Amino acid sequence: MIRAGWRMGNPSLFGVILMPVSIVAALQIGSLPGGKADTLAQILAYEEPILRSGAQLVVMPEALLGGYPKGEGFGTQLGYRLPEGREAFARYFANAIDVPGAETEALAGLSARTGASLVLGVIERSASTLYCTMLYFEPAHGLVAKHRKLMPTGTERLIWGKGDGSTLPVIDAAVGRIGGAVCWENMMPLLRTAMYAKGVQVWCAPTVDEREMWQVSMRHIAHESRCFVVSACQVQASPAALGVEVANWPSDRPLIAGGSVIVGPMGDILAGPLLGEAGLLSAQINTDDLVRARYDYDVVGHYARPDVFELVVDERAKPGVRYITD
Repeated sequence: MIRAGWRMGNPSLFGVILMPVSIVAALQIGSLPGGKADTLAQILAYEEPILRSGAQLVVMPEALLGGYPKGEGFGTQLGYRLPEGREAFARYFANAIDVPGAETEALAGLSARTGASLVLGVIERSASTLYCTMLYFEPAHGLVAKHRKLMPTGTERLIWGKGDGSTLPVIDAAVGRIGGAVCWENMMPLLRTAMYAKGVQVWCAPTVDEREMWQVSMRHIAHESRCFVVSACQVQASPAALGVEVANWPSDRPLIAGGSVIVGPMGDILAGPLLGEAGLLSAQINTDDLVRARYDYDVVGHYARPDVFELVVDERAKPGVRYITD
């Protein structure tokens, strides 16, 4: 359930104590082969490490609950789809979660017990469509908002629907105003600009991109936005270790090698990247530093040119069918 006092998609937190100095963290773990129940148990097992770290914000990877089946072809060739692909999709759909649902209630409990805001990626099922979704939890309110990935990348478009402008939240949290994007939609300049204009201070970036270029992107976004950036990436073992075969992938190479990182508002790396192992990466931040960072560059403030460029963001929900009765 969504807690009283919040409205999904337009969150506003009253009475929160904003702390300029706080600790933020990226939890680098991976979806487990046993499915969402095992993965949820793995997340909940980090309660004590989160408490010990003192983190007031914990960001977790993309598609953590529901999974990112890297290398799965879903039985598809251009122009036709094999029956085994439909079976693979049915299994994937069964491992997705409802929002809200039992898993979100468990995560709300973790947020309440640790006192930490949680941001994590899930595969959300809605009717018969799946979405790559980013969920936001607050300690006193539980599930407060979600963001559906606007643009799945490459063959992700075969299995995931596209979000619309109705799920572009920025949340007032204890560490500051938090918002962000999922994996490669982080590289959509207009999306970033729309989020910057909402006053985001801590940019959250769940991903499964392990590449060095991702670190470059995170540093660029921090430097461009003059925000803190917390990016959490999955870590998954090699096909050989998992006992599976993945086409066109070395059997001894990890499917996802991690690379979670925390970046300061001038593009400086504060923690990480964490590679090749699970773990909780943390750093202390001070949102008062954002004013200093934006002294000479505020991309949606004194460095903007609204007389030359105009961005219009349509935040209306866009269902496939609208019924008009009047």
